[in-house]
Amino acid sequence: IEQPTFPKITEMCVKMIRRVNDEEGIKKLVNETFQKLWFTPTPHNDKEAMTRKILNITDVVAACRDSGYDWFEQLLQNLLKSEEDASYKPVKKACTQLVDNLVEHILKYEESLSDSDNKGVNSGRLVACITTLFLFSKIRPQLMVKHAMTMQPYLTTKCSTQNDFMVICNVAKILELVVPLMEHPSETFLATIEEDLMKLIIKYGMTVVQHCVSCLGAVVNKVTQNYKFVWACFNRYYGALSKLKSQHQEDPNSTILTANKPALLRSLFTVGALCRHFDFDQEDFKGNSKVNIKDKVLELLMYFTKHSDEEVQTKAIIGLGFAFIQHPSLMFEQEVKTLYNSILSDKNCSVNLKIQVLKNLQTYLQEEDTRMQQADRDWKKVAKQEDLKEMGDISSGMSSSIMQLYLKQVLEAFFHTQSSVRHFALNVIALTLNQGLIHPVQCVPYLIAMGTDPEPSMRNKADQQLVEIDKKYAGFIHMKAVAGMKMSYQVQQ
Repeated sequence: IEQPTFPKITEMCVKMIRRVNDEEGIKKLVNETFQKLWFTPTPHNDKEAMTRKILNITDVVAACRDSGYDWFEQLLQNLLKSEEDASYKPVKKACTQLVDNLVEHILKYEESLSDSDNKGVNSGRLVACITTLFLFSKIRPQLMVKHAMTMQPYLTTKCSTQNDFMVICNVAKILELVVPLMEHPSETFLATIEEDLMKLIIKYGMTVVQHCVSCLGAVVNKVTQNYKFVWACFNRYYGALSKLKSQHQEDPNSTILTANKPALLRSLFTVGALCRHFDFDQEDFKGNSKVNIKDKVLELLMYFTKHSDEEVQTKAIIGLGFAFIQHPSLMFEQEVKTLYNSILSDKNCSVNLKIQVLKNLQTYLQEEDTRMQQADRDWKKVAKQEDLKEMGDISSGMSSSIMQLYLKQVLEAFFHTQSSVRHFALNVIALTLNQGLIHPVQCVPYLIAMGTDPEPSMRNKADQQLVEIDKKYAGFIHMKAVAGMKMSYQVQQ
C-alpha cells in the first residue's frame, strides 16, 4: 500500500476523532486507536517519531479550529481516567513527553519566524502548538508548570495578524491555569505577568481583554493579592464612564460624546469584564468605604442600555452580563427583569440586542455549571466533612429562580425569523434542562416545534433534548404532542 500523505492522515484522524462520544463500541475503538497513535510513550532516542507525532496532533488540532476541541478534552480525559488506579501510567508518560516536545517545537518555530520565507506556515504551526498546549493544560495543568516561565514572554507578541492574537489569548489561558499551581514563583516573574496583562487590557480588543482579565483574576486572586493594581485599573475605566454619563446627561447630542465613543465602548466592556473576575465590594479593594460598588456599576451600565446608539447599548448589555456572573442576585432587580424581558419579547427590537441577552444567560449558566463541577471535585477531596447537597442546592436554587424569571421569553424566541436568535434560545433551554433547573414539561411543545426547524443542527439538538426527557419522564411527550403540533405550525409560519 502506498504510504498515505500527511494531509490524508490528518483527514482520517479528524473523521475518527469526531466519534469519541459515540456508542460504547465505537468510543472504545476510537480511544484505543488514538492511544496507540498519540498516547503511547516514544523511545527517547527516536526524535523522528516524536516529530511525526507532534506534527500529526497539531495538524488535527488546526483542522478542528472552527468546530471546537471538545473531542480532544474528552479523549484525553477518557484515557487518563482509564489508568487512574494503575501502577504503570503510559498515557501520563506520553502526555509529559508530548508537552515537553511541543514547547521545544514552539521555540524552534519562534526562531524560524524571523526567517521571512516560511512566515505564514510557521505562524500557523505556532498557533496550533500553543492551542494544543492549552488543551493539555485544561485537563492536566500540572504538566505545564515547569514551562510557565517559557510561555510568559509570548504575552508581549507584537500583534499584526489573527494568528498573533490567537497566540496571546492561548498563552493567557495557559498561564491562568498554571500559575496558581507553581510553588514559590519569583516576584519578578509575577510582576511581569501582571504588567504584560495590563498593557494588553489597555491596548487591544474584546477577545484579548476578556482572556487577559480572566488570567489577571487567577494571578491576583489566587497568588499575588495585588489588589491595589487592579483597583487602579478599575477606577480608571469606572471614572471614565461616570464622566461620560455626566456629559451625556448635560447634552445627549454633544460632539464630545461622538468623539469619545471608542473610549465609551471600551470602558463599558472592561468595567464589566473586571467585575466578572473581581468582587470590588471586598475590603481588599475599596478599603473601609461604605459605597456599594456593584450597585454603582449596575446603575452606570443600565444608564447606557437606554442610549440611542445600538452599539453602545450592546456593549452595556455585555458589561451587565459579566457583572451578573459575579453577582447573580442583580438579575432579580426590577429594572434588569424589565430590560431583559422587553428586549426578548419586543418584536421590533434589534436582533443584536436579543442575541446578546440570550448570550448573557448562556454564559451565566455555563459558568454556574463549571462552578458546580468544581465544587463537586473539591468536595470529593474533602469527602464527607460537608453536606454537599446543601452547598450545591443554594447555588442551583439561585439559577433555578433566575431561569423561571426569563423562561417564557426565551422559549418564545424559538419563533423568531432569524436562525441565530433561535440558536441561542435553544442553547439556553438545553443548558437549563441539563442542569435540572426547571420542570421539563413546559418546554416539550417548544422542543417539538424546534424539531421542525429548517436547520439540521437545531433539529438534532431539539430532538436530543426530547429523547433525554422521554427517558426520564415517560408520557410527557404524548401529553404535549398536540400543543407541539400547533407550535410547529407557528414556527413554519
